[in-house]
Amino acid sequence: MLATETIIFVSLCYIGVLFGIAYYGDMRADAGRSIISNPYTYALSLAVYCTAWTFYGSVGRATSAGPSFLTIYLGPTLMTTLGWLVLKKIIRISKTHRITSIADFIGSRYGKSMTLGGLVTVIAVLGIVPYISLQLKAISTSFLLIHQYPSLKPYTHPVSISVLSDTTFYVALLLAIFATLFGTRNLEAAERHEGLVAAIAFESIVKLVAFLAVGIFITYFIFDGFRDIATRAMAFPELRLLMTLPENVGAFSSWLAHIFLSMMAIVFLPRQFQVMVVENVNETHLTKAIWMFPLYLLAINLFVLPVAFAGLLTFGALQHDPDMFVLALPMANGQLSLGLLVFIGGMSAATGMVILETVALSTMICNDLVMPALLHLPFLKLAQRKDLSSILLSIRRLSIVLVLLMGYAYFHFAGEYYTLVSIGLVSFAAVAQFAPAMLIGIFWKGGTKTGALLGLVAGFSVWAYTLFLPTLASAGLIPKDFLANGPYGIAMLKPFELFGLNVFDRITHAVFWSMLANIGCYLSGSLFSRPSAIEHTQAAMFVDVYRYVGRVHDSSFWRGTAYLPDLVLMLERFLGRERTEASLDSYAMSHGIDREQALTRDPGLVNHIERMLAGAIGSAAARVMVASLVKEEPLGLEEVMDILDETRQTIIYSQELERTTAELRAANQRLQELDRMKDDFISTVSHELRTPLTAIQSLAEILRDYPETPPDRQHEFSGIIISETQRLTRLITQVLDFQKLESGRSRWQITRVDLKEVVEDAVSATGQLVADKKIDLRLHLPHASRPVDGDRDKLIQALINLISNAVKFCDPDQGRIDISLKYGDQQLTLAVTDNGIGIRESDQKQIFDKFQQVVDPSRGRPAGTGLGLAITRQIIEYHHGELNVKSEPGKGATFYFTLPLDRSPISSSPKRD
Repeated sequence: MLATETIIFVSLCYIGVLFGIAYYGDMRADAGRSIISNPYTYALSLAVYCTAWTFYGSVGRATSAGPSFLTIYLGPTLMTTLGWLVLKKIIRISKTHRITSIADFIGSRYGKSMTLGGLVTVIAVLGIVPYISLQLKAISTSFLLIHQYPSLKPYTHPVSISVLSDTTFYVALLLAIFATLFGTRNLEAAERHEGLVAAIAFESIVKLVAFLAVGIFITYFIFDGFRDIATRAMAFPELRLLMTLPENVGAFSSWLAHIFLSMMAIVFLPRQFQVMVVENVNETHLTKAIWMFPLYLLAINLFVLPVAFAGLLTFGALQHDPDMFVLALPMANGQLSLGLLVFIGGMSAATGMVILETVALSTMICNDLVMPALLHLPFLKLAQRKDLSSILLSIRRLSIVLVLLMGYAYFHFAGEYYTLVSIGLVSFAAVAQFAPAMLIGIFWKGGTKTGALLGLVAGFSVWAYTLFLPTLASAGLIPKDFLANGPYGIAMLKPFELFGLNVFDRITHAVFWSMLANIGCYLSGSLFSRPSAIEHTQAAMFVDVYRYVGRVHDSSFWRGTAYLPDLVLMLERFLGRERTEASLDSYAMSHGIDREQALTRDPGLVNHIERMLAGAIGSAAARVMVASLVKEEPLGLEEVMDILDETRQTIIYSQELERTTAELRAANQRLQELDRMKDDFISTVSHELRTPLTAIQSLAEILRDYPETPPDRQHEFSGIIISETQRLTRLITQVLDFQKLESGRSRWQITRVDLKEVVEDAVSATGQLVADKKIDLRLHLPHASRPVDGDRDKLIQALINLISNAVKFCDPDQGRIDISLKYGDQQLTLAVTDNGIGIRESDQKQIFDKFQQVVDPSRGRPAGTGLGLAITRQIIEYHHGELNVKSEPGKGATFYFTLPLDRSPISSSPKRD
């Protein structure tokens, strides 16, 4: 028995060493002298695969299943030696696209889908929580054994102890502190955590040395070598069986299932993806890791069977938990120092996994769950904050704490009812659900987002039903009758004998049904759904990644317009000014670009900025952020074929018809521009119409489904419905008015019009809108007025459009609008002035074009169709007037128009572009 003080002191010293290594690694990385940039460290970091399951659980597994414990290590060996080309392709894709996690990889492959990334994150968190609890259980059990030996009874743990009195709870908090300090030091998740990786590599050495030390002691000091242990074991029939390979079909299928799961786990466990892919410094390191890592697995499992048989020969099957034979044997022989070394080795195996797993999961939670949700909450005004890096780092740190607390809760309530191996296999089966979407997706371009979503949902649902829920039932958290008789007594739905299949063990049974559902739904969903243009693009980039090396950043798959100041401002909010400037300087130097130029069309720059942002918040969120500032025009497959066909025809006739070709090229460009404008119009109008329709539908359903709603709430909801209906009517009216103006079918009622009355009517019509925004509206009208010939309703509409436009862009806190009317000798001038964001000179001509709007990076794209100013211009031009603007960025804007006092409007249709 060791004193508590001794165990805690040695443990804290060891944790201190890890802190020192991690700190030194980070310092060297900051100085540009990496200590992990070699294949040996890379191979050792991959050994984070060997957790407390390996250190303790392999022996426990061997005591009941003999050589079958090797299946968990045969899988990784096969994957690294035979599947290294697949691993290399995954690494190449991830480096090219700055992938930050498994969720980011799968979401990016299928059109940079936020929904898919979020689903992968949920599956990963729920699937890994049992595995984290396994590590906490190992630490807790080993601490109790080394502290209370030999008085500790087998298979016991004080689960009824309060949380604040449980040492495991404080172990979890200590691990959370370490992970937050060295796993969230920098925001950009695509950047390597060199200090953390160095500490993980050191831990791999410690646990290997500790296991070899105890294995040598047990084999050659307690017993007289391998032969002695084998000879003694052969005297017992039950031990003799453990030395033979199984011959029945069920055992054979179990071997195959476990090998398959471990092959998938070496890639799809979040921590393994982190060290193998994200933390990879050089692709060439993989060539040495493919033989060094299997060699490590061989070494750490060399003494598993001897220790297992030695434990059974010494204690029998019931005196001690077989998972703890590694620690109980040296303690039983009075080797306290060796027992303490074993405890530290087991703690290394557990802590390395927990720290790296929580760091990987925190990145996924932040990038694929929390940030997408926060960006869709307008009242938080995240887009207006100058620095978002601190918020993102806080989210990741809180995520680490949350995941560890979830792992502790599972350990506290359910983990004590299962062996280490059985808990680990539950997590392996969960992450295996990523295999179809990821592995098939990097070789088959036909996989779609719909197929991936259906496959993941189906596979994860079966996993939860056949494995996760039964663990809760065994722990008494849900009725146990669910296991014995199935839900509602339906025997065909027994979680361990689904649809009457009872020839497999529990893990194999779950793997069979979950993968069948996953792959079936993935393939059928992909075959019967149509991918979008961005899905086509991403599929080509992933499947043919080697073909696009060096051309991804300047890919011709993107076309559109972007403004560099807006993009730089957005990037600074996430990465800070220093890192943003360094990144843009690097890009400018490599492409020979002058940073001072006003770049408006540069696909390479947009892709570079999106990739930098993806390193901080993930590919899906980065695409949404960039799309809010970039006018992108994705090319569909049919468009590409049309363009290619037109180009071919142009080449054929170019020599004979040079003039005609030039005219056709100009016409084709005009058609393309019109087609783009049409797409923009449809997209914008659809969005603007969908918003009020959604609100109306939701509130109407509430009133229908909940007739007992209080009258005041019914009145409130009815008022909102009426308001949204009016808004919908205004949108439709605006679109119809524009269509009539464009086609020349608009009816004009020319009368004598007093502009003072026009101003007063327009102000009255927009009064509620101005009041809702708490804007100070002031009129500056002359005492006398002079009437003009014109259409009164159309002029009111034009002024309403100008006032509504001013309301959109007024200062949100102290908005002010001034409307002035002045009469000259030949014309009148009416001006509407706001104190909003202002308009750059380069934008002042474009804003009068249809579908054009001023975009404020801090507020995002404004509401509306972008037709208001275009309609106003046509109305004013019909009256022989002119519409202009005066503005400077940050100093508001003045929209003003002039009308002649002695000239009637033209009788024909208004001027059209």
